[in-house]
Amino acid sequence: MTVTLLWILVAVLVAAGIAGAVLPALPGAPLVFAGLVIAAWIDDFQRVGAVTLTVLGFLALLTFVVDWLASVMGAQRVGASRTAVIGAVAGTVVGLFFGLAGVVLGPLIGAVAGELATQRSVLRAGHVGLATFLGFLVGTVVKLGVICAMLGIFIVAWLLA
Repeated sequence: MTVTLLWILVAVLVAAGIAGAVLPALPGAPLVFAGLVIAAWIDDFQRVGAVTLTVLGFLALLTFVVDWLASVMGAQRVGASRTAVIGAVAGTVVGLFFGLAGVVLGPLIGAVAGELATQRSVLRAGHVGLATFLGFLVGTVVKLGVICAMLGIFIVAWLLA
C-alpha cells in the first residue's frame, strides 16, 4: 500500500468517526482512534508514540461512558420506563433511514412511542421523549468535543515532534 492510500484511509476513518459522533450506528471515537493509529504508524511512530496513543485510546473509550451516561441520565431524570428507552434506541435505528431529521427526531419519537405503550399519558410521554432527546443531544455534543480533543492532541504531538 502506498503512503498516499494510507493517508486517504486515515482521512476516511476520521471523517467516518466524526459522522459517527452524530450517527449512533457508527462508533465515532474508535474510528477516529483507528485513523490516528494508522497515521502514527505511517511515520513509524516517530512523531506520535505510545503515550499519546494511550491517551487517545482512553479518550475513545471515554465516549462510550459519556454516551451511556447521557442516555441513562436523560431517561432516568424523568423516570422513563424501560419501554421508552427501548423505543428511543429503536427510533434511533429507524431514524438512520430518514437522514439528519430522522437521526435527530428518531430517538424522541421512539421514546414517546415507548412511553405511550407503557402509560397512556401523552403529556408524560412527551416529557420523557424530550428528556431522552436532550440526553442524546448532550451526549452528541460531548462526543464531538472529545473527538476534537483527540484530533487536537494528535496534531500537537505530531507538530512538536
